[in-house]
Amino acid sequence: MKILPPLTEAELKARANAIAGKTLAMLAELHQEPVPPSQHHAKGWVGQLLEKVLGANAMNLDQPDFMNLGIELKTLPVNKMGQPCESTYICTAPIPNSDTDFESSRVWRKMAKMLWVPIEADKAKPLAQRRIGVPILWSPSSSIRNQLCQDWEEFMELITLGQFENLSAHKGKYLQIRPKAANAKTFIQVINQYGQTISIVPKGFYLRATLTQKIIQQNYARLHAF
Repeated sequence: MKILPPLTEAELKARANAIAGKTLAMLAELHQEPVPPSQHHAKGWVGQLLEKVLGANAMNLDQPDFMNLGIELKTLPVNKMGQPCESTYICTAPIPNSDTDFESSRVWRKMAKMLWVPIEADKAKPLAQRRIGVPILWSPSSSIRNQLCQDWEEFMELITLGQFENLSAHKGKYLQIRPKAANAKTFIQVINQYGQTISIVPKGFYLRATLTQKIIQQNYARLHAF
């Protein structure tokens, strides 16, 4: 069953609100999809299911999931305490650097407006029985945007200068950069600060759980996610 893309933010929010409280099995049944026994070998399955249900239309393009609305869809696995379980992948890091400034960067293109959909992540509960939470349509405040920009500029400077050995997951307050590859044998060729051609694992930008925890606290002060 092909779902057409939503035409407005209000329509997207209504669709997301309509699936809150439902289990993943309920949504999978609507689209006649089998639920994998676990996410061990199907890590992106939940996100792909929600893209189908909500009518995302970016496919594999380097654009926000709802291209006409400029909104990126992100699932947010949370534990029993309502806390995010992991960092959130945003996009691949441009190596060599092809972004000229933060406003036009692929990071900001994805993060300017986001639809967060909480997902139960209780390991004791089978994947099929895990529920979908109340969605959050979110844009960074000016202070968060400025910090994201500062983090991004720090990473981009290291990439531009070829200081790949200094790219560390410990850097950045909200953004972090980590290896992102299909497997540990995937490498790309780059030129380091000494003009030498070396092999490194592709990198990706991730949002730290400290930021997604802030988002949860700001939006669920009086309302539970599930």
